[in-house]
Amino acid sequence: MIYLVGVILFGVLAILQSTIVSGMPLLNGTADVILLFVVAWALQERVESAWQWCIIGGLFASVYSALPFGAYVIAYLIATSIARLLRRRVWKAPYLSMLAATFVGTLVVNLIAYIARIITGVDIPLINAFNLILLPGLLLNLLLAVPVYSIIHDFAGWLYPEELEA
Repeated sequence: MIYLVGVILFGVLAILQSTIVSGMPLLNGTADVILLFVVAWALQERVESAWQWCIIGGLFASVYSALPFGAYVIAYLIATSIARLLRRRVWKAPYLSMLAATFVGTLVVNLIAYIARIITGVDIPLINAFNLILLPGLLLNLLLAVPVYSIIHDFAGWLYPEELEA
């Protein structure tokens, strides 16, 4: 049931990302709501399916993206591993972990996207990619990180209820 919920959720997020969120850029950067949901899900304590949801989210992001298929899967796997590492190390401050994982995850996703564009022959000057795409997208992701974490925390509590002690 968890995976079915993940497929439905990421399907809705992919539609939201490709229609509404991409229509509201800051300069040329946009928020990456799928990345935010993947990172927030990986930071939850009781969640055991973070890697599966990461792959589902990466596949949905790869479907609507012009990047080579699988670039988002690789980027989201790296971001998930960073989030899981932060969950183990900084477990007392979940919102700080979310902000740090969002920061690093956004950098990783944009770096992999930049490398994929270079490989496919799209030449974007590095300074323009940094100033017009990375920094505005990073700002938008950091602004949305805390609300998304709160939503996912409640959602994870619903899917993985805490066991009552007898």
